[in-house]
Amino acid sequence: MPVTSRVDDREHAGDAADADLPDGDALPINELFLSLQGEGKLAGVPSVFVRTSGCNLRCWFCDSYHTSWEPTHAWMSLDEILAKIESFDADHVVLTGGEPLIHDASATLLHELADRGYHTTVETNGTIVPDAPADLASISPKLESSTPTPEGDPMAEGEWADRHEERRIDLDALATLVDRFDFQLKFVVTGRDDMTEIEALVADLREATNVPVSDDDVLLMPEGQTRDQLDGTRALVADLAVEYGYRYTPRIHVDLWNDAPEK
Repeated sequence: MPVTSRVDDREHAGDAADADLPDGDALPINELFLSLQGEGKLAGVPSVFVRTSGCNLRCWFCDSYHTSWEPTHAWMSLDEILAKIESFDADHVVLTGGEPLIHDASATLLHELADRGYHTTVETNGTIVPDAPADLASISPKLESSTPTPEGDPMAEGEWADRHEERRIDLDALATLVDRFDFQLKFVVTGRDDMTEIEALVADLREATNVPVSDDDVLLMPEGQTRDQLDGTRALVADLAVEYGYRYTPRIHVDLWNDAPEK
């Protein structure tokens, strides 16, 4: 999937006035490829990944930098996206980003995929609730440790630090996602200090939701975009999962292909 022109930094990146924008519903696509689901409860399942460009947050450790900090994309109509998905031999589709739910057309795509019998996972930061079907909401709430520091922020001299911190947790949206969908809560863990916030957020969700949130629904994932980086975090995060009774999730795609694109 070629990566072409830039998408602007507005929350609804699909509103950008690009010269190559197709007629009708379309999405800014950064990547569209077949691989294995590398994370979460469905790790190892062959899946088509539809990665949209644009995000309403800016995690400093983002592993899809070209969908957030420097968003790039090729515009594709929904018909083109569906045709490409159908060209692969896989029954599972992962809609990811960036934050795919900032685009209205993502909901339309999810309806179309459901009508065609695909199993769908939506990977989201948990700040937006879609009016659309999904078989699994893979919710990754962003912890305080994700907030970019002004001195390390490559965009607008640190303006994203305050914006990210203000937006990163929306308890109402998180609770609604948990109530409406089969779900997993997938936390990127940078170190032991993250556990206090994870424990507090899980407790708040249990109070706010109408369905049980079990320890088995909480997944701890080591931060790291490369094998070398994971070498420094995976053992600690595995130990934390055992200590707190949560699930550990690997990052199979990093272990297999390091940081190669479309993997």
